[in-house]
Order: sequence, then structure tokens, then C-alpha cells
Amino acid sequence: MPELTFRYAACGGANTILDIFVFFISFNYILHKQVLHLGFLAFEPYTAAFLISFCVSFPTGFFLMRTIVFTDSNLGGKVQLFRYFLLVIICIGLNYVFIKMFVEQFHLFPTIAKIFTTVIVVSFSYLSQKHFTFKVRPLNQE
Repeated sequence: MPELTFRYAACGGANTILDIFVFFISFNYILHKQVLHLGFLAFEPYTAAFLISFCVSFPTGFFLMRTIVFTDSNLGGKVQLFRYFLLVIICIGLNYVFIKMFVEQFHLFPTIAKIFTTVIVVSFSYLSQKHFTFKVRPLNQE
């Protein structure tokens, strides 16, 4: 296994486990499987749990990817953060669509739906991070 793939799997795996753990705790013990009412908005408990887990896994994921996995990237930190943010926005959309589909259309338990969704989104994310967010820009040859 290439070292880059191993580092991605280890860091991404650890962050994913953290994300699923925070999702589980949020869904079952913080939200008590109840709709989160914010006055003008209401979130299904699995959607609210996803948002809570995202607030933990986003900064952790960026830090791990930048400092441990894609250390050869010569893009500036702000560029990496902006691209990582764009990728995460896309991944949020994918997470929302897939988790909603798995829970509401396929009637899976929310935690199981989150695990299936994670497998799909992580595959997309790896390819995007490697070839876009943390790519190595060719140096100008003179």
C-alpha cells in the first residue's frame, strides 16, 4: 500500500470514526432522537446530529489532511483551506442527500445510514483531495 494511501486511510479513518461517534452521541444522547426546533427552523434528529458531528470533524479533518497526509502539497494554506471548504460543502450536500435517502426511502436506522453514506462520500473525498485540494502544483522550470 502506498504511504499516501495509508496515511489517508489512517487519518481519514480516525476522523471518520470520530465523526460517527459524535453523530451517535448527538443523535441518541444530546438530541434524544427528537426533532431540533430552533424557532424558525426544525431539523430532523439525524440531520441535526450530522451538523453537530460536522462541526467537530471539519477542523480535525483539515488539520490531519494538511499536516499528516498531503504534506507534499505546495499550495498555500489559504488556498488549501478554501478548496477544502468547497469540497466539504459538496460533501455536506452528498451527506444530506444520501442520509435522507437511506433513512426515508430505504428505512435504514440513522446510524447505519450514516455509515453507508460515509463510505460513498469518503471515496469521492479522497480523489478530490488528492487531485484538487492538496495537489502538488508543478514548479516553473526556467
